Amino acid sequence: MSQSVDGSPEQVRRLALYGTRGVVSRCRDFTAEALTDWGWIPPKTEEAEERIEDVLLLVSEVVTNACLHAGGPEELVLRHGRSGLRVEVADASPEHPRVQGARSPALPGGHGLMVLDRLAGDWGSEDRGQGVAGKVVWLEISRPSPPS
Repeated sequence: MSQSVDGSPEQVRRLALYGTRGVVSRCRDFTAEALTDWGWIPPKTEEAEERIEDVLLLVSEVVTNACLHAGGPEELVLRHGRSGLRVEVADASPEHPRVQGARSPALPGGHGLMVLDRLAGDWGSEDRGQGVAGKVVWLEISRPSPPS
């Protein structure tokens, strides 16, 4: 067990990925299983239910982006701490995501980063480092408030 940014204990789950076939559903299932183990599922409030749906949608978006723009993801990492969840998707492409100019919502594609902006508490990308080619796209989402 490692420590999160706020110093609290952190639980980490890793899923090695190869190829793109079925990878989005595999990552969503892996994330749902982790959320169940960490007590997010079953949701105890309507807010918690929405937060779970947001997490699964965000995982779908970052994994899909890796498939479309980076040759496919190589690893999904989930880091769970007291304050919330950090999702990391690693791929071999050195190209970092860039928010495109304004697009009509009626046009297909190009909306993934807008979804991240809207639903994630924070997100970004960084080089993988340690001599490994590629990048990690990450997002953070807070834990739902406990029921009152």
